[in-house]
Amino acid sequence: MSNIYVQEPPTNGKVLLKTTVGDLDIELWSKEAPKACRNFVQLCMENYYNGTIFHRIVKGFIAQGGDPTGTGTGGESIYGEPFKDEIHSRLRFNRRGLVAMANAGKDDNGSQFFFTFAAANELQGKHTIFGKISGETIYNMLKLEDALVDHDDRPMYPQKIISCEILSNPFDDIVPRAKKKDEDSENQKASEEGKKKKKSGVKNYKLLSFGEEAEEDEEESVVASKAFAGKSKSTHDLLDDPKLSAMPAVDKKESSGTDDDDDDDTDSEKESHSRQKTVENVRSKLHKSSSKSKVPEPEMVKSVDEEEFEEYDFHKEKREERKRKAEEIRKEISDLKKDFKKSKQKKEEEVVRQEKKDAVADSTIEKYKNELAAYQAKKKELPLKGSSREEFTLQLLSKFKNKLHSAKEKTEEPDKEESKEKNDADNEEAGGSSWMAHELKFEDNDPLIAKDANTKGDDWFDIYDPRHALNKRRREESKKIMAGKK
Repeated sequence: MSNIYVQEPPTNGKVLLKTTVGDLDIELWSKEAPKACRNFVQLCMENYYNGTIFHRIVKGFIAQGGDPTGTGTGGESIYGEPFKDEIHSRLRFNRRGLVAMANAGKDDNGSQFFFTFAAANELQGKHTIFGKISGETIYNMLKLEDALVDHDDRPMYPQKIISCEILSNPFDDIVPRAKKKDEDSENQKASEEGKKKKKSGVKNYKLLSFGEEAEEDEEESVVASKAFAGKSKSTHDLLDDPKLSAMPAVDKKESSGTDDDDDDDTDSEKESHSRQKTVENVRSKLHKSSSKSKVPEPEMVKSVDEEEFEEYDFHKEKREERKRKAEEIRKEISDLKKDFKKSKQKKEEEVVRQEKKDAVADSTIEKYKNELAAYQAKKKELPLKGSSREEFTLQLLSKFKNKLHSAKEKTEEPDKEESKEKNDADNEEAGGSSWMAHELKFEDNDPLIAKDANTKGDDWFDIYDPRHALNKRRREESKKIMAGKK
């Protein structure tokens, strides 16, 4: 174990997770896996993991958490998208208590992480190791392995992360995203208020040579604008010129009465003129349409008849197509039925064959079992130790001697029986008593003497006597056979 710790690089940063199984001290490798450590520290700072559960526990393997949805498919990184894996050669899955990023594939890291309960070499090169559980808090982490789990490795009573505390922050520039948002909103509000609160212009007339006159004119214009607010303004109202009077040249009542009468007359004339034009246009269109419709009446009838004829033919073709399709479907159905029957027959035949094979196999198995039972029964009869064992072996020896003596005492059987035995020797099973009376005979090693043609003896020549009784019989039998064939 000390060798493993020597190979691992030094840590930089520490986070405390308070869970329902106890505190977990996590030391971070912020230099070897900066992105994963920054993501983990900022999420802890924003209380992202508070209240999340360990949704997956595989005994002897890992405990996975960090998903706010608790399903194993949720969670986001601080970067707004999945970040890349950070594989380091000195960080390996060779012991328990390691903390690594969980992912669904290559470069797909979010907020989920897991602890290892043992060495997991199959995960090497696939997941980013960014921390380890230090001190005696590793025993609190091992309590997660005792949870009751269903068939999907999901705990029945899941443990939770209560809160997170950053004991040593390796990144000084990390600020929670909520504070950033507040600061940005405050800056925006300040800029907007600065734009709105512009100083209103002040006119200093003392700097001008005609300042007093300009100031008086300004005061008069202000008074006039307040007096005539919402009304039309003219030189008659504003200036004190005696030539310009504020009285109207024509009374409003009289002018309004005359104007209304004139307007009514002009409007009525326009309306009557437009109506006459529209009526004339409609009449001209109707006249044109009636003149066109009188001539092509027979053509329309013909076209209607042709359309009806065409529609009739079209329906007839459709019916024929439907009939043809129905016949094709019937043929397909009949073919399918035939194929189904054939397949059913084949299946039945296969079932029968299988049953026969099973029956044969059952008979052989029964024979084998019976033989085993017989041997086991004989084994039970055998004494195991002591004087009884010796007596039993001596009895067997005496039986074997008696068999040998009885086999030797038996007389030899005739030549015919011997020939039958030789023919059936291949079919006989070993274990009979015939081998006990067998004699062992070797070949003669004497040298063979070759016959000399110069010294011919009596045995050299074949003697044939036609007057011998046996030769006469043979000749007569052959004559009879030849006569019968003719």
